[in-house]
Amino acid sequence: MSVDSTPEARTAADVPQQSLSTAAARNLAGTTKSAPQMQEITSRWLLRMLPWVETGGGVYRVNRRLRHTVGSGRVEFVQEGATVRVIPQAFAELALLRGFEDTEVLTALADRCTQRDFTAGEVLVERGGPADRIHLIAHGRVSQTAEGEYGGEIAVAVLADGAHFGENALSDPDARHDCTVTAETSGTLLTLSHADFAAVRAAAPHLQAHVDQFDSRTRQRQNKHGEAEIALSAGHVGEAELPGTFVDYELRPREYELSVAQTVLRIHTRVADLYNGPMNQSEEQLRLTVEALRERQEHELINDREFGLLHNVDFKQRIQPREGHPTPDDMDELLCRRRGTKMFLAHPRTIAAIGRGFNACGLYPDHVDLGGQSVPAWRGVPILPCNKIPISREQTSAIIAMRTGEKNQGVIGLRQTGLVDEYEPGLSARFMGINEQSVISYLVSTYYSAAVLLPDALGVMENVQIAPRPR
Repeated sequence: MSVDSTPEARTAADVPQQSLSTAAARNLAGTTKSAPQMQEITSRWLLRMLPWVETGGGVYRVNRRLRHTVGSGRVEFVQEGATVRVIPQAFAELALLRGFEDTEVLTALADRCTQRDFTAGEVLVERGGPADRIHLIAHGRVSQTAEGEYGGEIAVAVLADGAHFGENALSDPDARHDCTVTAETSGTLLTLSHADFAAVRAAAPHLQAHVDQFDSRTRQRQNKHGEAEIALSAGHVGEAELPGTFVDYELRPREYELSVAQTVLRIHTRVADLYNGPMNQSEEQLRLTVEALRERQEHELINDREFGLLHNVDFKQRIQPREGHPTPDDMDELLCRRRGTKMFLAHPRTIAAIGRGFNACGLYPDHVDLGGQSVPAWRGVPILPCNKIPISREQTSAIIAMRTGEKNQGVIGLRQTGLVDEYEPGLSARFMGINEQSVISYLVSTYYSAAVLLPDALGVMENVQIAPRPR
């Protein structure tokens, strides 16, 4: 072995930097100067507005009344060139097939789907026509309209990627469409006819049993939210016999475990000893590290696939803008789907698009005072910026609306305080020791999650076009 390869002969350039250099630390010594600045810091309105609930044991359980509804989720697809296929397991997102897990039968259903490409303005189904097949939207946007009570057409809903219509065709051979569906953009959908579904069901007795069980569940008495009905009597006189009842609960309620964001902060003892005046180097390093952790915490609260808000919006609380760009009518549609909406959250570019949509209608958003800061609002509900909400390549984003607080059965933040070496509520900076290179290490950790107590506490307007219209 050569002398140059010994550990003693290794230069400083060969060893990766583990902590702040003395040259950088000297920039905080002498002269009149600012504290270290950080461009990543944002307003973090979500962290400021969420009511934080103490979560002992690191787990929060959401108990709800028993619900008989079995979901109306989104179907996923795979694309091979111009050919689109439905993922077999995604059929289980349909209300009729929720909980059915036989992959072979689901694959047989997927293989019988027929692809149909459509263009903007094309009428896909007519109101009153026979509903002999279910339509699964792989790509594109369609609108549903019906006849108003006083004549003329009224808008019912706008559906987009992953949504479906005509599901009652699978179980009812005599079903009829109650809406006219018109394509607003070009796109692709897959259809499965009642005859094909019946053929697969006849060859799979366990699928028939599952459908029969679904029918029995839907016949159980329930309220408009799908919860098991509480039998009551009102308006009676005399000695009428009163109904007996009880409130049933979900047997397997959802539990939210606290997530964690961590890093190891390293500071060389020479920096901490020699360059601590007039600014404390350890404090400045820790302050900026905490800011980065809080930014990551807000990002996870929005985007995490387990507890993030965008992934926990009930499918019935997802809406589409009618014209792509956000309008006052779209904001009203999002607002009216829940009581006591506390705030809207949107990317700053989306807020600019909202302002353009309002101006096009001759309106200007109100402003409300929030903690001494004036912020735009609609119907008195503040519209708060959050740059953690993603923007797609197609220049579309989302607008989140939520009700907050445990008493309001809304959205809450979860954390545990009283940690060892706690620096801020729910965040600790724990000393880990000094290594052989004289580097001090601190383990900086924050624990958090979010819980949606009722489905209608959280809603989202998806696929909002935020690029300005061409002049």
